[in-house]
Formats: sequence, C-alpha cells, structure tokens
Amino acid sequence: MDPTPDQLAIAQAPLNAKTFLSGYAGTGKTSAAVERMSFLLSQGVRADSILLLAPQRSLHEPYLESLYNDPYAGGEVTPATLGGLARRMVDLFWPLAAEAGGFARPDLPPVFLTLETAQYYMAHLVRPLLDQGFFESVTIDRNRLYSQILDNLNKSAVIGFPHTEIGARLDAAYVGEPAQRRVYADAQECANRFRTYCLENNLLDFSLQLEVFANVLWPQPPVREYLARTYRHLIYDNVEEDGPRAHDLMRDWLADFDSALLIYDEGGGFRYFLGADMSTGFALHELCDQQVVFDPSFVMSPPIADLSAHLPHAIAPSLVPPPSTDSTGVEALHIIQSHFYPEMLDAVAGEVRQLLDGGLPPSEVVILAPYLSDALRFSLTHRLETLGIPWRSHRPSRSLRDEPASQALLTLATLAHPHWEIRPPKFDVAYALMQAIDGLDLIRAQLLTEIVYRPRELALAPFDGIKPEVQERITFSLGLSYSILRDWLLAQREAEPLPLDHFLRKLFGEVLSQPGFGYHADFDRVRVAASLIESFRKFRIALDPTGSTNLSGLGKEYIAMLQDGVIAASYVEAWKQQTTDAVLVAPAHTFLLMNRPAAVQFWLDPGSSGWYERLAQPLTHPYVLARTWPFGQAWTDADEVNASQESMSRLIGGLLRRCRERVYLGLAELGESGFEQRGELLRAFQKVLQEQAS
Repeated sequence: MDPTPDQLAIAQAPLNAKTFLSGYAGTGKTSAAVERMSFLLSQGVRADSILLLAPQRSLHEPYLESLYNDPYAGGEVTPATLGGLARRMVDLFWPLAAEAGGFARPDLPPVFLTLETAQYYMAHLVRPLLDQGFFESVTIDRNRLYSQILDNLNKSAVIGFPHTEIGARLDAAYVGEPAQRRVYADAQECANRFRTYCLENNLLDFSLQLEVFANVLWPQPPVREYLARTYRHLIYDNVEEDGPRAHDLMRDWLADFDSALLIYDEGGGFRYFLGADMSTGFALHELCDQQVVFDPSFVMSPPIADLSAHLPHAIAPSLVPPPSTDSTGVEALHIIQSHFYPEMLDAVAGEVRQLLDGGLPPSEVVILAPYLSDALRFSLTHRLETLGIPWRSHRPSRSLRDEPASQALLTLATLAHPHWEIRPPKFDVAYALMQAIDGLDLIRAQLLTEIVYRPRELALAPFDGIKPEVQERITFSLGLSYSILRDWLLAQREAEPLPLDHFLRKLFGEVLSQPGFGYHADFDRVRVAASLIESFRKFRIALDPTGSTNLSGLGKEYIAMLQDGVIAASYVEAWKQQTTDAVLVAPAHTFLLMNRPAAVQFWLDPGSSGWYERLAQPLTHPYVLARTWPFGQAWTDADEVNASQESMSRLIGGLLRRCRERVYLGLAELGESGFEQRGELLRAFQKVLQEQAS
C-alpha cells in the first residue's frame, strides 16, 4: 500500500526534525517510520549512523525486512534494545566499567548471562538456602522461584531503584499474613547474594548490564562522545513498552541526535509486568519539536471499531471514556457455544476449516486463550492437524524441557553419550523416535522401543534382528529410517566428542532434517531445535568462555539444568512469523507483543478468570515495584480490582485494534477445568449485547 500524505510528511521531514508520533495500533505509525528510515538512507545518511531502538528485538522486523528488500550502502543500520545497547557498551568499555563497577577481577573479560544461565547460577546459590528453610511457605516450582528473584533484580534496573530496596518495597505495600514478610526478606537476601556472586566472578545478568551502563558508563564523557559520534539519527518504536530507566537515558541523549522519530502506541503498555511505563514514555513528547497524532485505523473494519469502543468501556467504565457511537459492532461478533469443552474445540477447528475453504489465508487466523496449557495446545492442534490445517504456536516463557521437539533431541543426545550415564525411560525413547521418524505413531514407536532399547547398556538393537512379522507391523520404510538414525548415533559414540550444540546441529543437518524424518517439514520443531541449540551455545560460553572445560560434562550439566524446569530465554526466531502460511495458536498477551494484525480472531474461554487475574507471584509484584507506586503505600483489594480492570481493558482493546473482520468467542458451559464459566470478560460481553438489544 502506498504511503498516505500524513505518513509521507513524517517520512520526509527535514533531516534535523525531532518528532513524537502517537496513535492507536493499526494507524500506520510503524509504516511511516519504515518510510522515514528509507528516506534518510536515500538522502545520503550513512546507514551505520541510524539507531533503531525498540523494547523487544522482534519489533525490528518491519525495518529489517525493508532493508533486506531494498539495501543501501554505507554500513548497516543498528537495531537494538536498551539491554542490547548496554551490553555492547559494557563489552566495549569494559576497563572503565570493571574498575568503577566493583568487579573483583577487572583484568579478566566479562561473562554475559542469558535468562537461562542466570537461572543456573541463581539455582546454584539458592538451593543450599532452601535446605536451610528459606521460602518455607512458598509452594511454587523452583524454576519459578529463581525467575521471580531475577525478575525483581531486572525491575530494579529497568525502573531505576537500588536492588537492595526490593524487599523493603514489597514488604511496605503488603497487607496480609506475617509469614509473607519473611518471604520478601528471603527474596532480598537471595538477590543480594546473587549480585555479590556476579561481581566476584565478572558475571553480568540483564540487571547488572543495565545498571553498569546507566550508573557507571553513561556519565563517562568518552562513552557519551562515542555514542554521539556513532549515532546521529534515531527511530525509537513502541516507546510505551520500555521502562522508566530507558526513558531517563533518552531524556539525556535526545539532544545529541540530528533527527529523531519517537513512536508511542496509545492503549499500549502490555509489557507492564516487565516494568514498562507509559507515563514516562509519553513525557518524552516534551523534548520533541513536533507532536503528530495518527487517527484512522488501517486495520479495523467499522463493526470491529465500534466493538473496540464499547467493550473496553463495559470492562472498566471508570477508566475508559464512554463510546461516541451508538452502534456496538456486535455484528462482527460470532459465538461458538457448546456444553462440554471438547465439543467447543471441535466447533472452533471446524469453523477455521470453513474459513480457509472460503479463501482466507491461514496466517490471517489466530486462536487465542488467556493461558495456553499443554492440554489445550495438544487438544486444539490435534484437531487442526486432523482437518489438514497448518498451525504454529508460540509460548515465550515455556521451558525448553516441555517442548516435545527438544525432549526428543536431548533423549537422542543421551543415547549418543553413554558416559553421561543418563538413562532415559522407555517412554521418552519411544517419544523421541516418534518425533524423529516421520510417520511413526506412538503405538509402533512403543513397540519398537520395547524390542530394541536396552536401558542398562544405553543401546539400541538393529532393526534386522526383529521378528519378520513385527518388522511388517512397524513397516520396512520406518525401519529404514530407524536404522539410519541408529547407525548415526553409533558412529557418534566412536567419534571425538563435540560440544552439545555442535552435536545437535550435526544431528539435525545430517539426519533429522532429511526426507523421512520428523523435522524435515515441521517448522515448529525446527524453531524449537534452533532455540535449543542457541540456548546451549550461550550456556557453554557463559560457563566456559575459554573453552577449557570438559565438553561432555557441560552437556550433562545443561540437561540437568533443563530438568530443573529453567524458563527459556527469548529467541528472535521464535517471534518471527514463519514463512509457512499457518494458523497461530498462542496466549493473548503473546499475540499482542508480536504486534501484527489478523483478519479473524478466536477467543477461547471468555468466562475464564485468566483474562483479568494476574498470575500468582509471591516473590514479586509488578505494580508495587513500579515507579508510579508510592513507597510505603499499601496494596489493597481495591487496587487489585482496579488494576485487573485496567489490564483487561487494555488487553481487549489491543486485541480488537489488531483484528480486521470478526471475533469468534469459543464458549463452553463447562470450561477446561470442568467448572461453569462466569468471568468478568463474559459479563462485559453480556453488557454490550444487552446494550445492543435495547
């Protein structure tokens, strides 16, 4: 689509213009920013002098796609997040950072941690404390406990308060059982010990990278001069999704740029649980020469636009102004209703099939739920596969341990490394064979495993040794694929040991990606495999930056870490829209953070409390730790209700602004857990329907 006059005015502004562009999602702000980038390059601006800043790497995709399709000379445009920029500066100016930052070994290089490796070191420190009675009243999984302590540290860095105040802030706002106060004290002690351990060993997690950059390097003239000399033009997208510390830095930095385009999404702030602050982001408009607002949506049809005006108001009437139109847009709303939950999933899959048969591309359909449990994901995707519907899913916080594709790869790795002495159970081996060999169902995989797998010796017997009648039952074509895989694993046992990421690349490239194997045409498995390989590569670098440690020992240690349920880090490949045309199955918040529209949205479980209730996080609190929350003010039930209403209103408004044509509600009288559905979102829909009837 050709740019509109308003978009061209933004794109072709003078080379010294500093503009604050705001508007709701779908009004063409990012498209205008992409045009602005192209205009700068066409005017002779060096590509390497342009900084593309965004709170999340996946938000750079429209810009990178434009650069790929229309490359320019003069270096490369720099896409970055504040965390990524902090890491680069710490790495580049390490002598300055190490000396002033309090690191015990400034003569040694820094080791940068991912979310996964940070959890590994956190577990190393916290496990002994758990045995001493820390967190006795907390009943969450250990991996969630580790991640919430790290989340507190990250929030202190993103929001801009000392990490030693975490426990005091949480405690001062708490109203309830005294035992919880002890939990906050334990969380503070763990955070303190982790930070001390990092300083002693030159380890930098996200929070320490950001603090060193903001507190130590940013005030240094050589650092400021380097940044000012390197980056002359700024495009900062989704300002509202970044934290206050990023906005503070931008207040100081903005004057150094020749030109700047700051893009603010009205109704955003979906990353509030990561420290996003809309108010400090919007305040940056004061520093810009002009403020421009984009209004008409290029995405929503008129009925969807009407629904987006009425539904958020019905959810939070005290927070959202009343709509200016009488039409409620319910004609864009379709209800799929059944008594039992499986019947509703059948109907949803059937409706998707009809839409695709009517000519709608699969990529224009998304199926969303407040939470995407393993059971729901399997039940839904199995129905889609049965009807021949291509699908993909994305759950960012899901542990790699829980992904079947990564489980299979790690099981095969244990079979190729018997000296690890990790003996997977027969079911895991059967499941790995089912994932690895295309067309092998679970029944035949279990039959094959019972015959060929020797757990004590960690050995797989040859297919030729199976009785002929059983070979025919399994089929010779599947037996051939099994034999190829077995021979490859045997060859790796005799070969020189490789780092686990190199081993997995070799396994994927030489066997699993070939015709006849399960990863050949399954892009979801390919995505998971890429994330697993990247995960171990970063784990290996963090634990052994010099490459001197025993390679096999690191592989065994990594598998033990995953078995603890470590939450996966964010990998860009997982956020990218796949080249295949597929229906997206995802949690609602994940779809919002992808920041792309769809023609049709299916909302499952509108009666679920998951649409408005926060996840139980006994060690942290996104609102209490926010900069806008007064230190010492108690967090009451009324505050929780108001926050839930505001959060759900923002969520629903964001979903509708990314919907072109219609919304389907998948409603079962008895929900996924078997209970009657009576949630707040369902009540809001009822209000809108009653308003239409009257």
